[in-house]
Amino acid sequence: MIHLHDKTFEPFISSDEIDFAIQNMAKQMDDDFFDDTPVFIGVLNGSFMVMSDLMKKYRGMCEVSFVKMASYEGTQSTNEVKQLIGINENLEGKTVVIVEDIIDTGNTIEELRAIFKEKNVKHLKIATLFFKPEAYTKDIKIDYVGIRIPNKFIVGYGLDYDGLGRNLPDVYQLAE
Repeated sequence: MIHLHDKTFEPFISSDEIDFAIQNMAKQMDDDFFDDTPVFIGVLNGSFMVMSDLMKKYRGMCEVSFVKMASYEGTQSTNEVKQLIGINENLEGKTVVIVEDIIDTGNTIEELRAIFKEKNVKHLKIATLFFKPEAYTKDIKIDYVGIRIPNKFIVGYGLDYDGLGRNLPDVYQLAE
């Protein structure tokens, strides 16, 4: 058990399970992009650990960039996505892979898809380490999913609760 602010979290997913999931995602991407040079775009702040580990395991040539979005307050999605830091690179005609730490409602992905459509990318792929199918409300295909999880609030491995917990190597879920 760990305590962050006013909440208690219990162990949920080990760093070994996370590593295995990222390895599988990287292998799929190696196969899919063998003749392409994709641009991997991590969604900050949460994806920094996923991006780091994914890039260490991805074997092909690629470019790496980041975008920063915000949609959470505390443990609840605000259902409102604000773009904070945009993309400066010219992405026209390139394959872009959005890399998320977690996808729940899909609001951030919907917003990102709209932004990248305007940039005339060749292909837009979506990757997430954690996916909550019960919470997902969009009709947008998620191309790479590391681990499907129930609709519970989690912290660790890049995910936080009001700023705390991002540095934890394992993932914890909110205790009942």
